[in-house]
Amino acid sequence: MTTPEHAASAGSALAALGDREAIRDCLYRYCRGIDRADEEALRSAYWHDATDQHGAYQGSATGFIDQALARLRKGGRRVHMINNILIELHGPAAAVESNFIALQTRIDAQGVWHETFLCGRYVDRFERRAGIWRVAARTVVYDWLEERSRPELADPDTLFGVRQPVGGQAPLDPIYQLLRSFGGN
Repeated sequence: MTTPEHAASAGSALAALGDREAIRDCLYRYCRGIDRADEEALRSAYWHDATDQHGAYQGSATGFIDQALARLRKGGRRVHMINNILIELHGPAAAVESNFIALQTRIDAQGVWHETFLCGRYVDRFERRAGIWRVAARTVVYDWLEERSRPELADPDTLFGVRQPVGGQAPLDPIYQLLRSFGGN
C-alpha cells in the first residue's frame, strides 16, 4: 500500500530526475552550439543575464557568445564532450560540475593549422526560471592543455578520405538536415 508520504517522496524523486535531465540537455545544447557555431543552441544554454568566466574572457554570457561566434565562424573544427556530470539541486538553483574534453583547430595568420586539446570542468550555477533550467554563471576550470601545429589539417579530403559526411557548421551539418525532416530547425 502506498502511503501519502511515499507518494510525495516518489513525486519529488521524479521531479529531481526531470530537473537533472533538463540540466544535462542544456549542457549538451551548449556543446552542439560551440561545435556547430549554432547561435540559437548557444544562446538557449544561458540566461540573458548570465555571466561567463571562460579563459581570458570574463563578462556576460552574451558577450562570450558574440566573441566566440565571430571566431568560430572563421573556420576550424571543434569537438566537445562532457562527462562526469555532477548535479546538486538546491531548489530553483543547482551547482553543476561537468568535465569536458575539447579538440579545436584554428588557422594562424601565416596559414598554418594548429590543434588544441583541452580538458577541464565547467563549474556552473544553473537556475530554474519558469520551469526552464539554464546556466546563470559559468566558470571554466582548465586541467590540461596541449597545442601543436598540424599542417595536414589544411586539406579535409586528405584528412578524412572516404569517411563522409564530414561535420560542419550550422545549418549545413547533417544533424540539421535530420532535424528539418521532423519539422524542426
